[in-house]
Amino acid sequence: MRLQQLRYLIAVAESGSINSIAHSHYISQSALSTSIRELEEEMGVKVFNRTNKGITLTSEGVELLAYARQVVEQADLMIRHYESDRNDTYRKLSVSSQHYAFVVNAFTEFVAKRHDESCDFTLRETRTADVIDDVRTFRSDIGVLYLSTYNERVLRRRLDEANLRFVSLFRARPHVFVREGHPLAGRKSLRVQDLEDYPRYTFEQGPEGSLYYSEEPLSSLPHRQRITVSDRATMTSLLRCYDGFLVSTGVRSDEMLDGVVAIPLDVDEVMNVGYVVHRERKLSSLAQAYIAELNQLIMGCTDKNALVPSKEVTRAVAGDDENAASGAQSLAAPAGVAK
Repeated sequence: MRLQQLRYLIAVAESGSINSIAHSHYISQSALSTSIRELEEEMGVKVFNRTNKGITLTSEGVELLAYARQVVEQADLMIRHYESDRNDTYRKLSVSSQHYAFVVNAFTEFVAKRHDESCDFTLRETRTADVIDDVRTFRSDIGVLYLSTYNERVLRRRLDEANLRFVSLFRARPHVFVREGHPLAGRKSLRVQDLEDYPRYTFEQGPEGSLYYSEEPLSSLPHRQRITVSDRATMTSLLRCYDGFLVSTGVRSDEMLDGVVAIPLDVDEVMNVGYVVHRERKLSSLAQAYIAELNQLIMGCTDKNALVPSKEVTRAVAGDDENAASGAQSLAAPAGVAK
């Protein structure tokens, strides 16, 4: 079976005429008929009913046509992907991430600078396991997630199994997000026991709902009620309207700047937020440009109490290491989470 045979099959099925397809594809009618007949013999099915009025698909032909379209579509996607690496007129970038506003803001800036280019850009906010799997299967070029003293051993092992490398972006102490009118909103800092009487908000993690995959640090914190959502819009609405709380970095999204406060949590835990890339995949120029956008945004954070940029980011922005922006090419995975 050849890919061209499947293309002929699809074209003939859609037109209902071998003669017209032979003419449009600059091939003789006999050669086209032979190609389809050989495909029928190889598959062991009769694809077309041939009559004086033309040709129609058999029931087996309808089924084979569906498979043929899937195969041709996937082949075209593969060809398009590898041709895009050699063709500057058409490129693509895909990013998967836990629910972080800074990732979205960097993506928005990145896209705005390339509005006149022929490109496909995709940002997918998703579950931790899917972030890892997307990069492992090359669905995404970059994945953004965090490691901590609690989950690092488990997630490092998962990253190694997936042949992925983690590059740190910044470190942050956990903060508690609450609405401005929340009973705890006026506190300078909070202790774990201060949260016991309030609902806790978390992002849904699906079947792999292990605490190690939680997007929020200190996932075993005591709480009166747990409310789980899958998107940031719902999370923001909950935070603004009710007396629950979310534990995350101290970096607030634009939509949270009004009506939501971030209060430091007095714990030893540290969040090491970074990106993962595949060890066997060379980062494209677009992927490197997006990482550079992340680096610039992190270094430009006005709240220095919220995060500490990693050495990799500092070097990249300062221009001391020309490879730092593509971290996956040259940087070893950090040995641990810095305090």
